Amino acid sequence: MAESTPNTSYSELWQALDGLKSARTYANGTPVFQHGHPAQGIYLVEKGEVRLTLPAPAKPETTFEIAGPGTVLGLSETLTGEAHKLSAEAAGQVEIAYVERGSLLGFLRNHHEFCLQIVRLLSEDLHGLYQRFQCMSSEGKSRRKASPASVN
Repeated sequence: MAESTPNTSYSELWQALDGLKSARTYANGTPVFQHGHPAQGIYLVEKGEVRLTLPAPAKPETTFEIAGPGTVLGLSETLTGEAHKLSAEAAGQVEIAYVERGSLLGFLRNHHEFCLQIVRLLSEDLHGLYQRFQCMSSEGKSRRKASPASVN
């Protein structure tokens, strides 16, 4: 899901969005977006890292992933208009390019040639989530096999 360097196959998309992007800088620990809040746009991590966390009722948040340069955040929520499913905060000094939802949707309406790249990004995210789920499922099965059965 997270890439260590910007994906060159999407460089045309980012160049085309250049006029719509605004540069944002976040200090360490500053929220980028919060779980449950409406998605307002997409975020492209240009420098630094962003910590993505899952909410956990009655527990501290769980780190889901550390996203580095080249990672697009909030894409599916921005396209669907749903609330963020994760929270994101700067893990150190972070530079992010931000594209507002309305601008992105207008751009895609007028530039159909980039829609396939957006679909590929969403597909890569889904594939990454599937792999992560498989790893988590395998780890859980291994722990259950290793722990002794309880006797009532």
